[in-house]
Amino acid sequence: MSSRPPRGGIEAVSAAVLAMNRRLEVREVLQTIVASARELLAAEYSALGVPDDHGGFAQFVVDGVSDEEWKAIGPLPRQHGILAAMLHEATPQRLDDVRDFASFAGWPRKHPVMKAFIGMPVMDGDDILGALFLANKQCQGHDGGDSRGFTQEDEDLLRILADHAAIALTNARLYERSRELTLAGERARIAHELHDAVSQKLFSLRLTAQAAAALIDTDPARAKGQLREVAGLAAEAADELRAVVVELRPAALDDDGLVATLRTQAEVLDRVHSAGVTFRSRDVRALPASQEEALLRVAQEAMHNALRHARATAVTVTLEGHGRGATLRVADDGKGFDPESVRRAGRHLGLVSMRDRAGGVGGRLIVQSAPGKGTVIELEVPGG
Repeated sequence: MSSRPPRGGIEAVSAAVLAMNRRLEVREVLQTIVASARELLAAEYSALGVPDDHGGFAQFVVDGVSDEEWKAIGPLPRQHGILAAMLHEATPQRLDDVRDFASFAGWPRKHPVMKAFIGMPVMDGDDILGALFLANKQCQGHDGGDSRGFTQEDEDLLRILADHAAIALTNARLYERSRELTLAGERARIAHELHDAVSQKLFSLRLTAQAAAALIDTDPARAKGQLREVAGLAAEAADELRAVVVELRPAALDDDGLVATLRTQAEVLDRVHSAGVTFRSRDVRALPASQEEALLRVAQEAMHNALRHARATAVTVTLEGHGRGATLRVADDGKGFDPESVRRAGRHLGLVSMRDRAGGVGGRLIVQSAPGKGTVIELEVPGG
């Protein structure tokens, strides 16, 4: 527990609610809830169980127990005793000694001893999302021992916290579902590109190889030309496949951050393509997750276009921070294009997708290009 004196009442609840709402991943939200509840009620132990449909718990998060102690306790608990009562009846429980509960059946051998207990279901309407459990009120009497159990005030505070926990947990689940749908959309888009680009090249390769086979006896010179074309098509198809594989790799933004992820992708593309791909960054601070993903995806699209369509020999990716935001710049020395002609012809080169991503995070996309002059793609995001 923190050495800071515990805050009380509304201030403590407010701090706990703010802490929960700063998290978006379900596991992080669960851990923040139990830590906040433990501090709020000055408890020695706290836990939050999310039930499954088979009499156990899909997730069970604890605070106040070390990793070593938790491993020694053994498997996750089942829904029995007071845990089952709270989940099935959806009512709070407050006991001076949990061991006096009618269906108490004892602790696992390595389980810490618990006495004073309070539990609160976490509800979303009539649905039980989980239950909060706290044990051993840390209120020292003159003799150094526990002077009392949990109070009605503790129960009231825990009820408020549980109401907000339900909102935070629901939001986190919606966020994770949204990310899953986004990932599915990205994979569908990549599959479409794979079909359009690689499949067409492989089809052309097959026809050219058949033509070479037909000419090998009657016109060897033309057959040699056809075989050289086969080699070129095979090389292009291999480049397309490499690009798709790179884009299918997890972005790892949460683990590595935007700068490291962009650097890695540039290094991979530099190795697998004949063109030189370089990356540099300066003064980049952490950005909202949606903006970091937009920057990454626009960079990927711009690099892909430069290497696949523009026949660039050099691609430079730059990410610079400015105030709370950042600017991405992808410049190539390729053949360039007339943006207006491309738009009128219905060819997009991923520009529509890039503009959608920029608009979705409040950013601004600038495209500069001309035939024979290379291309510069810039995305500026505001930060958070």
